[in-house]
Amino acid sequence: MKIAITGGTGFVGRHLARTLVEAGHEVVLLARGRDSRDLTVRSLAGVYFEPVGLDSSNELARAFNGCDAIAHCAGINREVGEQSYERVHVLGTRNVVEAAKRAGVPKIALLSFIRARPDCGSAYHESKWQAEEIVRASGLDYTVLKEGMTYGLGDHMLDHLSHTVHSLPLFATVGLREKAIRPVAIEDVVRILVACLTQGRLKNQTVAVLGPQRMRLSDAVFQVARLSHRPVLIFPFPVIGHQILAQIFERLMPIPLISSAQVFMLSENMEQALPPGSTTALPDDLKPSQRFTDDHVRRHLPPPKAFGLHDFGLKLSSSSP
Repeated sequence: MKIAITGGTGFVGRHLARTLVEAGHEVVLLARGRDSRDLTVRSLAGVYFEPVGLDSSNELARAFNGCDAIAHCAGINREVGEQSYERVHVLGTRNVVEAAKRAGVPKIALLSFIRARPDCGSAYHESKWQAEEIVRASGLDYTVLKEGMTYGLGDHMLDHLSHTVHSLPLFATVGLREKAIRPVAIEDVVRILVACLTQGRLKNQTVAVLGPQRMRLSDAVFQVARLSHRPVLIFPFPVIGHQILAQIFERLMPIPLISSAQVFMLSENMEQALPPGSTTALPDDLKPSQRFTDDHVRRHLPPPKAFGLHDFGLKLSSSSP
């Protein structure tokens, strides 16, 4: 089969691409080309890279030509310049759906967020919900995956936690009373995506994708610090303080330590999908099973490194004598 992946060079997209080509499928990677964390995925046998964003349904339709399914993984967790939630999540999804119909692609799988819902006060959550509604009303064979916090090599969870504990022995929880998370391994997310894209599973369903283990983010911090042989002091910090820090980080860092959308996420309990009754249960063979064990976490940790000036978008200038 030939599968198109929007946001193809992002975290989920590149893991999905590798799994698909290993199984003998062809992959069309669509991305704006700005994510340079793993350029090798573009050169894999069976992968075709298209430097296409979500703004043009014409370009998307051309890239989708001959594809059997689309994994719509493109998304942002902060707004930068013209890249707004409305433009990427809502208008972008509308263009993807229109292009899929024009190119004759019958299947689309959308990555959304476990707490995406309307009228909640978060533009991220609301725009993700609007994208879900566009896909569900598309008339295509669809699957919507409402993911919880996803981790794996090159993610925004373990990667940041590792760099944090190698930079400062301090970590502030979001809120004075920390909420629960159920982190899901990238392998489990990819396994579900492959099943619905290539095997016809989960047709016209919206499913919650949550890991089997209930924990707090501070538990993960302690675990990463211990595996990295680094000390860490964890202390509670009010949500409003994190909101202020997020605005600062978003201005300074290409990939901020925490974004405003992530603060909103972590201030809520992420153990069930919203709105209530919006999802169906995964069949037993597709339920995420990977626990957040030492061995598994250790395999996904990046090389030990502290945050540097480049992480803040800063460069040291030099001049020749």
